Amino acid sequence: AADRWSIRTYHFEPYATNRKTGMKLHRSAAALLSSAALLPVAAFVPSASSARTFSSAITTPTIFVPRGGGSGDDSNNSRNKNSVRRNMIGSILDLLAGGGGDSELIKPEDALKGREQKMPNIEGSRHSVLGTDMVKVPEGHKVAVFANGCFWGSEKGIWRLPPAGGIYSTAVGYCAGFTPNPTYEEACSGRTGHTEGVRVVYDPSKISFVDILRWFWEAHDPTSGMGQGNDRGTQYRSGFYYFDDEQKQLIEASKAAYEEQLGRPITTEIAAASDYDKHGGLWYFGEPYHQQYLAKPGARPYCSAQPQGVSLANFDSWAPEALKEKHTPKLSEDFWKKHAPRRGCSVVQASNDPIPDSDM
Repeated sequence: AADRWSIRTYHFEPYATNRKTGMKLHRSAAALLSSAALLPVAAFVPSASSARTFSSAITTPTIFVPRGGGSGDDSNNSRNKNSVRRNMIGSILDLLAGGGGDSELIKPEDALKGREQKMPNIEGSRHSVLGTDMVKVPEGHKVAVFANGCFWGSEKGIWRLPPAGGIYSTAVGYCAGFTPNPTYEEACSGRTGHTEGVRVVYDPSKISFVDILRWFWEAHDPTSGMGQGNDRGTQYRSGFYYFDDEQKQLIEASKAAYEEQLGRPITTEIAAASDYDKHGGLWYFGEPYHQQYLAKPGARPYCSAQPQGVSLANFDSWAPEALKEKHTPKLSEDFWKKHAPRRGCSVVQASNDPIPDSDM
């Protein structure tokens, strides 16, 4: 089943510590690199469709390469597997050099070609928790798209927000890249330019865009460059993508405020959704097995987000004057005191059910 995991670890005999990440490296890492160049990708992937590690079960470094989750016929399959292998080798080299797994965003002209076929079994599907159509945008509703690390926890935090009906639906997928209709394996290779994201369909009469925006900032470390926690690479970069000028103003104003509070530069990518029209669009839905993953039976409570434990400053202190009345937050400070993301894995460990309206 897609939600079952098999993890193979490569135990390193440590002799040196990476100065940036603290990762200890095997004294024969060069031999591992040689093996990686020769072995098929499947040799590094037992039966999982994941590029994730589970800190609760692993105490020594683990190498993962994503596998599976393809959609339809793929004439570039061989090329894609080679791309994953190259990306893995590059990541190991980067660790040896002290880079901590960071990487540069691929150029559009170098990205994988992708495909015309949309992700199968998404159209008409229902949200596992909310019971709503995951694709539909009802009249009067708006869309927000953001990325703040592993999309499993990012999605869960948003679908739990009250009040009932405020969040119509959430979905995970791949955003802000250059390859049409990518698969999970392709996105994890770094060769599509996408970052793991969340698409939110919400009713602005019930929940404010600012409430979603605040959760976004507080649920991760927006200063961490190309990655989040143990998840490194351009596919885990922070980003928020706007659909109108009001969203843009609110994102930029809140970023400036939060950056001052954190005391270090925020690296979150901010861009217009329309910037990606020439690449087929901003958003592509992820595979069905990723949707509401943490609410699925047998799901592993993976956590890599790095909330900083810093509350976004009062709305009135940073919001553009012309937008204050229209976008006043609807979630109270009492709500945030009780339910705001906290350092550690508070979101992943919380109930999958939406937070009751009484806590607003």
